[in-house]
Amino acid sequence: MPVYTAPVKDTQFILQDVLHLENYANLEGFADATPDTVAAVLEQGGKFCEEVLHPLNQSGDAEGCTRLPDGSVTTPKGFKDAYRQFIESGWGTLSMPTEFGGQGLPHVVGIAFNEYLISSNMAFAMYPGLTHGAISSILVRGSEEQQKTFVPKMVSGEWLGTMNLTEPHCGTDLGLLRTKAEPQADGSYKITGTKIFISSGENDLAENIIHLVLAKIVGAPDNVKGISLFIVPKVHVNADGSLGEKNQVSCGSIEHKMGIKGSATCVMNYDGATGYLVGEREKGLQAMFIMMNAARLGVGQQGMGVSEIAYQNAAKYAKERIQGRALTGPADPTAKADSILVHPDVRRMLLDARAFNEAARGFVLWGGLLVDLAHKAATPEEREHADDLISLMTPVIKGYLTDGGYAAATNCQQVFGGHGYVEEWGMSQFVRDARIAMIYEGANGIQALDLVGRKLAQNGGRAIRAFFAMVAQICADNKSDAQMTPYIAPLEKALGHLQAGTMWLMQNGLANPDNAGAASYAYMQLMGHVCLGLTWAKMARAALDKLADGASDESFYKNKLILARHFAERTLPETGSLLRKIEAGSENLMAMAIADF
Repeated sequence: MPVYTAPVKDTQFILQDVLHLENYANLEGFADATPDTVAAVLEQGGKFCEEVLHPLNQSGDAEGCTRLPDGSVTTPKGFKDAYRQFIESGWGTLSMPTEFGGQGLPHVVGIAFNEYLISSNMAFAMYPGLTHGAISSILVRGSEEQQKTFVPKMVSGEWLGTMNLTEPHCGTDLGLLRTKAEPQADGSYKITGTKIFISSGENDLAENIIHLVLAKIVGAPDNVKGISLFIVPKVHVNADGSLGEKNQVSCGSIEHKMGIKGSATCVMNYDGATGYLVGEREKGLQAMFIMMNAARLGVGQQGMGVSEIAYQNAAKYAKERIQGRALTGPADPTAKADSILVHPDVRRMLLDARAFNEAARGFVLWGGLLVDLAHKAATPEEREHADDLISLMTPVIKGYLTDGGYAAATNCQQVFGGHGYVEEWGMSQFVRDARIAMIYEGANGIQALDLVGRKLAQNGGRAIRAFFAMVAQICADNKSDAQMTPYIAPLEKALGHLQAGTMWLMQNGLANPDNAGAASYAYMQLMGHVCLGLTWAKMARAALDKLADGASDESFYKNKLILARHFAERTLPETGSLLRKIEAGSENLMAMAIADF
């Protein structure tokens, strides 16, 4: 059976020594996030994930969800009891607002715990994860009455939430959606249509599910500008907050998927279901994007979270697997063979994965902190700066980290050889689960287009200029320190490649949009490399400082430096080839006729 240990010490290192959460104690929620409180949350949260959720991961994958003849859906054995423990312990309330029953801790603390959820049982993590996104949309765009009616029980976990965008004939192109909303005399709407790929659309974990549904009000423009957003509860909520009759919404079927089989992915049928407009008419896409952006950060974390558990199992196997001899001669002359960890290529795969995981963790937690600062920073300028950066980084976190997480999980499977291809070792599940993160919440090609087509030019390029300045400043601050040279010199070179790629897009993307489209994926990868290189530079600086202060656990910090150098030497040099891809343009890419494919 696969193993999992929550990386609590590593998370604490990032929160305390890299991000310095204590510097924000003057901001709302941060005063309660003392080192002792955060440590308790991470240790107890990690224990819950290790002992309650992880043991259900492999069995949940084997069993999957079941749709019964009455349209109800049952989750795998043990999920319902685990979810009961989850809500009773308040794990879903960590960073939720106190006025709705949350604990009010910073978003970054909730993000830290969320990694453990994903690693231990990604399918289970889908249920509360989407609920948090739905809460975000209702809090920003919903009326006071809607917030009072729906949010408290969503925060507590008694009710779950979903996001309903995709229809059988349209995915990314939401202007094609056909679900309609008919106004009623009482101010509600009748929602009719079919949605597909709806995570947690029906399940037996909660007594009610609050669906957020995109639809077009009758008479609205039949394009993306005509979309509105509606709350459609599975069960009607009475004026006193009690549950009434079931609404006219049902699960038509569940998808039989490659992975995350313990997550109920449903076809949802709305047959004149009662819905309530969220925000303004025909402003639904903007309202849904609040949820989608929150979800994209979580999906990016899924890439890293699955890669983390894949690495842990591959490293354990490599230590124990005795086969072959070291190229330099027997490492253990008394044994018939050596651990496969004597082989450089095995180490390459494991170190690539670990260097990715630990930097990705730092990148995601920085993103979580930016979300906090965008809302809570002391000055308007600081809030604007944080909002600019997280807006720029969201497609990179989602796209780059899910690509990298899948690649790392696959390499970790490779460490097992043939054993990695059979189900009993669990590696197949990690690869299958990781694959979906590259697809949903906007496929990664769409994330790259969003980055290049929207985020770079937003506000006159203010965000990308701020990012360039930040990286350049860190390089300048550490350039004179010889100990930092192995990490700073490659980062500075990679930054130059990113700046050159940005300039090429400015000069060639507007003149020919296909140039921007052809370059977008390589540009996203290049920016992701720089972001992780930046994160490693920060972590290397913190590790050197701890070693200089006489830290007791020398090996922990020395290993940080080994991993930082591994990333600098073996991943950052790829930025040069990515720049060449950007500069190749679109002429040859678009040359072949459609009929010839």
